[in-house]
Amino acid sequence: MRDYEEVTAFLGEWGPFQRLIFFLLSASIVPNGFNGMSFVFLAGTPEHRCRPGRDVELGQLEQESCLDGWEFSQDVFQSTIVTEWNLVCEDDWKTPLSMSLFFVGVLVGSFISGQLSDRFGRKNVLFVTMGMQTGFSLVQVFSKNFEMFTVLFVLVGMGQISNYVAAFVLGTEILGKSIRIIFATLGVCIFFAFGFMLLPLLAYFIRDWRMLLLALTLPGVLCAALWWFIPESPRWLISQGRFQEAEVIIRKAAKINGIVAPSTIFDPSELQDLSSKKQQSHHILDLLRTRNIRIVTIMSIILWMTISVGYFGLSLDTPNLHGDIYLNCFFSAMVEVPAYVLAWLLLQYVPRRYSLATALFLGGSVLLFVQLVPPDLYYLATVLVMVGKFGITAAFSMVYVYTAELYPTVVRNMGVGVSSTASRLGSILSPYFVYLSAYDRFLPYILMGSLTILTAILTLFLPESFGTPLPDTIDQMLRVKGLKHRQTPGLTRMLKDGEESPTILKSTSF
Repeated sequence: MRDYEEVTAFLGEWGPFQRLIFFLLSASIVPNGFNGMSFVFLAGTPEHRCRPGRDVELGQLEQESCLDGWEFSQDVFQSTIVTEWNLVCEDDWKTPLSMSLFFVGVLVGSFISGQLSDRFGRKNVLFVTMGMQTGFSLVQVFSKNFEMFTVLFVLVGMGQISNYVAAFVLGTEILGKSIRIIFATLGVCIFFAFGFMLLPLLAYFIRDWRMLLLALTLPGVLCAALWWFIPESPRWLISQGRFQEAEVIIRKAAKINGIVAPSTIFDPSELQDLSSKKQQSHHILDLLRTRNIRIVTIMSIILWMTISVGYFGLSLDTPNLHGDIYLNCFFSAMVEVPAYVLAWLLLQYVPRRYSLATALFLGGSVLLFVQLVPPDLYYLATVLVMVGKFGITAAFSMVYVYTAELYPTVVRNMGVGVSSTASRLGSILSPYFVYLSAYDRFLPYILMGSLTILTAILTLFLPESFGTPLPDTIDQMLRVKGLKHRQTPGLTRMLKDGEESPTILKSTSF
C-alpha cells in the first residue's frame, strides 16, 4: 500500500502550487503580528499629573487621590485606553491584567483549535478564526469601558492562536517534507515579524487608540480574499473519506505546476490508513511514567515557560526603553528576522543542546549587563535589550523542533502540547514582569536574565537529538544526562532499510 507522500510525489516539492500555498498561508499570519503586540500602543501610559482643582491642605496631598481627574501628555499618544479610562495610580494594575487575560484567551484557543480543525477541516477553522480575530478587534474599537475592552481582547486572543495553528497545520500537511521545516521556521515566523514591524509604522501616524485599532483590522478583512486561493488539506479530506474532493485539489495543483496527473490518483484500497492500525492507547500520565520521561517533561515545561516570559516580556517592555517608542518597537520586531534565520541554520548543522543553550546564554547574559550601563549611555542599554531579544527569539524558534525530537511518537503530540501550555502560562505572567519596572527599572531584566541563564544551564542536561532517529516508544527515548542507561530491546532496533535519516525533524505537523 502507498501512503499519501508516495501518491502525490508526482507533484514535486517546490512547484508554483507549493510556492503559492507557502506565501499565502504565511501572509495570513501577518495580522497576528499586529494584534498580539498592538497592546504596546493601545495601552501606552504617557506622562500625567493631577488636574488642578479645588484647594486642599498641603498635609493632605499624599493621602488624597486625584479627585478632579488626570491630565495626560499628548507628546507621544493622542489617546490610549490608559488616558481614556484613567488606568493609573490605584488603577494601574488593570493594564497588565488586560494583557494577561489576552494570553488566557490564547491558552483557551490553543486547547480548542486542534480539535476544531480535526472535526471541521483546516481551511474552515482557519477562516472562521481569522474572522473571529478581525471581527472582535473591530468591535473593540467601540468599547465603552475597560471591562468591555478586556472581554473582547480575550476573544481576540482565542481567534489569533486558532488562526495561527490552523495555518501552521494546513501548511505542513500540504507542503512536502523538504519544505515543512522552512515553512515552520522561516515562513510563519518571519511573516509574523513583518506584521510586528508594520505595527509601529501605523502607530506612528495614527496616535488615537481607536483609529489605530480600526486600521489594524483592515488587513484581516483583506485576508478573506484568500479563501478562493487556499485549498482544504487533502490529507484531512482523505481522513474523512472524501477522496473525490482530495483528488480535485491534487489535479488542480498538478495543472498549476504544469504536470500531467495520472488517470487515477487516490485509490481507497491502496491508501494506507494509519488510523485503522491498532495501537496501544496512551494518555497524558505517560509523560510521567518513567524517571527519564518525567525529567524531560519537567525540564521542557521550565524551558518553554522561561523562554515565553523572556520573549513576551521584552516585547511588551518596549515603552519603558529610552528613546523613541516607535523606533524601539520596530527594532524589537526587526531583530526577530535574523534570529529566525539563525535558528533555521543552527537546526540544519549544529547539535540542538548547544544551539539552544548558546542562544539562551546570549539572551540572558546581556540582560544582566543592562543594569551596569551608565545613564548617559542609554542607547547601549537599548542595544543590549535588542541582543537579548535576538537570543531568546532564536531559542523560541528552535525549542519547537527540539522538544518534538525528544518525545517518542506515541506521546509526541501530548508532550509538545503540555510544553506549549507551559509557554502560554509564561506569556500570562510576562506583563507582570514588565509591571515590576514601576518599582525598579532594572528588576524585570535581572529576573528575566537570571531565569534565562539558569534555563540555559538546565538545557545542557537534556539529551542530544541531533542526527539520531526519532524515538517511537518511551523505551527508545534518549536519556537525560546523569541518568543510568538501561538497555532494552527497543533501544537497539535499527532503522528499516531506506528509512529517511532524521537529521532534523522533517515534519512539524504534530
